[in-house]
Amino acid sequence: MTIHNFSIEYDAINSNNIFTNGDTINGRIILEVSKEIKIQALVFIAQGEARVCWHEQYGQYVTMVYTSKDKYYSVEHNILRETRHDGRHVFPFSFKIPDRKMPSTFKSSVGKIVHKLKAELKQSMKITKTAKTHFTFVSQADMDIPGLLEPQYGCKDKTISAFGSGTVAIDVSTERLGYWQGEVLQVTAEIKNQSSRMVKPKLVLYKKKSYFAEGKRRMNTSDILKEKCDPVESGSNKTVTKSITIPKELPPSILNCSIIKLEYRLKVIPTFTGKCSL
Repeated sequence: MTIHNFSIEYDAINSNNIFTNGDTINGRIILEVSKEIKIQALVFIAQGEARVCWHEQYGQYVTMVYTSKDKYYSVEHNILRETRHDGRHVFPFSFKIPDRKMPSTFKSSVGKIVHKLKAELKQSMKITKTAKTHFTFVSQADMDIPGLLEPQYGCKDKTISAFGSGTVAIDVSTERLGYWQGEVLQVTAEIKNQSSRMVKPKLVLYKKKSYFAEGKRRMNTSDILKEKCDPVESGSNKTVTKSITIPKELPPSILNCSIIKLEYRLKVIPTFTGKCSL
């Protein structure tokens, strides 16, 4: 084989090897050949894009495929044109990530958001040879989201219809809408238990993934953590306060992509226990 090595690599700028808006990536394209070759062009490419794809079954014989794609940037630089090379060569490159709103790196079985660097080696009468590598991009926090720093409220009434009677009203509040990984989320729940059963509230922090393509939506949720609260006796009112530490390893929310959305939500679930009060 004439070409022994054709690869692309880049330098990390921090210990986490994470880049954000406006950062500059420095790297190199490496070409090693055993004998002289004629190169038509050597091209450097940087791309950021999102893709979704899933299948849905309708009846026994019909399967529909839903796909969509969203591009954020595509930059090309010509490194070489019409030249001959042999031996080992290193071609440096520098690329500045666009300083605009773009979604962070994301990957699942249904969709992905990728930021990648590519090199294309073009030769006459031969298939273009490609080398690529992905880099992790984390978008800067979007502080323009409405209500990000404002207190949040929610309420829910639940009626018991089996093994008991009455209603439970829950008013939930948090200090604000947006939190960083590692921060403490303080939840206050005012519970009015007008049912015949004891209520044991449970707090659930979960993530919600939504995918959009061709007018369809696919969604799935998964729990991140659960916290139990003190019970509330039948016929009583109680204010429950619970502190939840946001896991540091959670990926950031994705709210600025038209085909993929990643959200974190909090719900309070009233579970009933004990004998009915007569």
